[in-house]
Amino acid sequence: RDPFSFQFDGEEHLHALVRQGKGGLLLSCHIGNWEAAGYLLERLNTKIHIVMYDGEHMKIKDYLQSVTGGFNAHIIVIKNDLSHIYAIHEALNNNELVCMHADRFVEGNRTYPAVFLGESAPFPAGPFLLVAQLKVPVCYVFAMKEGKTHYHFYSSEIKSYDFTDKQKAIQLMLRDFTAEMELKVKQYPTQWYNYYDFWMKNSG
Repeated sequence: RDPFSFQFDGEEHLHALVRQGKGGLLLSCHIGNWEAAGYLLERLNTKIHIVMYDGEHMKIKDYLQSVTGGFNAHIIVIKNDLSHIYAIHEALNNNELVCMHADRFVEGNRTYPAVFLGESAPFPAGPFLLVAQLKVPVCYVFAMKEGKTHYHFYSSEIKSYDFTDKQKAIQLMLRDFTAEMELKVKQYPTQWYNYYDFWMKNSG
């Protein structure tokens, strides 16, 4: 018997995303128990790729397989040689789903400013540029813990953007993503795992 219980809000959007057969990006952030989303992802009838930094991928992969009884999520490791970009392109071109965080950046990498909780904060450009370049649909997803053994999963509706004006589309994506993230931070403030100065020092 599974010791955990689950609640799903918006799971139908993810199934619809799979049925579209265009691939898709699932964007999340460092809030809640994202690794436990494996419980939700294994319910989808497609291959899932999870993008993460080197050093954490084996720990997360082992954890995913342990909590989901062998669910085999494919890990794409972010590397300096940018081979992960090719792997992401290949997955999306194969109409598969790619999950990644869109709230933290590596120093020196390109960022976009967006208003978050009333102040300007830098967000990594990479995830949003990927969507704009490949013109794939997006869902914003979150896995939250409620009590010791209960998880609540959320997915937004499928977001498809008009990339005729790429920069405008990216700004819309940022607005949608930060709005979803704000809601979850306000709803689950103790589950926002942020240990650095998130906002720009000179936002004024």
